[in-house]
Amino acid sequence: MSESIEHLVVNTLVYSQDFTRKVLPHLKSEYFEDQNNKIIFEEVSKYFVAYDNLPTKEALSIEVENRKDLTESNFKDVQVLLNNMNEEPHESEWLVDTTEKWCRDRAIYIALLESIQIADGNDEKKSRDAIPSILSNALGVSFDNSVGHDYFDQADDRFAFYHRKEDKIPFDLEFFNKITKGGLPNKTLNVALAGTGVGKSLFMCHCAASNITLGKNVLYITMEMAEEKIAERIDANLLNVDCRQLDKLPKVMFDSKIQKVHNKTKGRLIVKEYPTASAHVGHFKALLQELAIKKSFIPDIIYIDYLNICASARYKGAIVNSYTYVKAIAEELRGLAVESDVPIISATQTTRSGYGSSDVDLTDTSESFGLPATADFMFALISTEELEEMNQIMVKQLKNRYNDPTMNKRFTLGLDRNKMRLYDCKEQGDITDSNQTDDKDDVIPLPDMSSKFIDFKI
Repeated sequence: MSESIEHLVVNTLVYSQDFTRKVLPHLKSEYFEDQNNKIIFEEVSKYFVAYDNLPTKEALSIEVENRKDLTESNFKDVQVLLNNMNEEPHESEWLVDTTEKWCRDRAIYIALLESIQIADGNDEKKSRDAIPSILSNALGVSFDNSVGHDYFDQADDRFAFYHRKEDKIPFDLEFFNKITKGGLPNKTLNVALAGTGVGKSLFMCHCAASNITLGKNVLYITMEMAEEKIAERIDANLLNVDCRQLDKLPKVMFDSKIQKVHNKTKGRLIVKEYPTASAHVGHFKALLQELAIKKSFIPDIIYIDYLNICASARYKGAIVNSYTYVKAIAEELRGLAVESDVPIISATQTTRSGYGSSDVDLTDTSESFGLPATADFMFALISTEELEEMNQIMVKQLKNRYNDPTMNKRFTLGLDRNKMRLYDCKEQGDITDSNQTDDKDDVIPLPDMSSKFIDFKI
């Protein structure tokens, strides 16, 4: 089967310029099992790159004859194959799709062989940590033929883009919807900055719970706490039960509350734990592929708790400074967001000077200023003794690609640590900026949080 497909691919490369322009950038010599097909492909590729045109069979014959790596027997076999080639009509889209699938199948096969070599210790240059990335790259093989946006020719497309209704994942918090113009767009990296114990994980767990109630599929990757502890926090939020009381909840009541949540939403939650500093984007890509195959689960949003304790796929085992390393992790996570077409929410630590401070800025980002340079949206979660007494937490915008970051630069949220929940504060006190606005034109309608959990009471 593979041989007939690769022969069809090579034959069409010789006769169809349109097909060649579409598929040639994605073909590799190693995909070809038949040596004769491989030789013809290599010569077509070299000729097309050099002259921007298809070679004739006569030109191919001369180029093959000039090769120094072929025996007389090899040359004769290739010549026979060339002579037997004829132009065959095929449906263009089918042929491109079939070629793409063949390339992916060959890439996966080659990746599996390479992984086995690594696993057996027969590759001195690569460790076993490279295997997930190798397999993920093979699974991701696809034909992307876009060469960019033509400013004048695609003006209509651009106009439509300006007037489209962007698909966003909204918050259940009024001011977060204001400052993001209705929620988080896909293909973005969003980062919360906070000190230890301030509320990074609480914020992400609350938002994850809210996403579930909106019918969204949520993937929560944790490298700080166990899977069960993250699920416990989301239970407290969704079931309206104090974290400290969950173990005292009768089984029949727990089951009833879970079922009521399940009945009210189509959203799903997967929590995956990795050891601290052991997992990188390659592992996350492999996980996404596995979830799609085994559980038919494709996330709408991904949480990574948290960025600083991820590993970098780019600098495995390398000695680099913290700026370079953390920036690399941020870039890799944003790349994952783009590739997966979802928003990613993560967090980072403040520096020692930022911890416990009533005001935090970008210079308080732990380890790397390269992180805010990469993030689309970044904000600080600030806790003081005064705020804790009022059961509140302050939010300060640090970077915002979705809106003017000087509007509603600071605001407070209500905080219920026992139920892992955040809520809107009607009174913002004296912390609001002079340009704080109450304009609701940019926000989507918010749910009534007072009744969000009423149906769960037994």
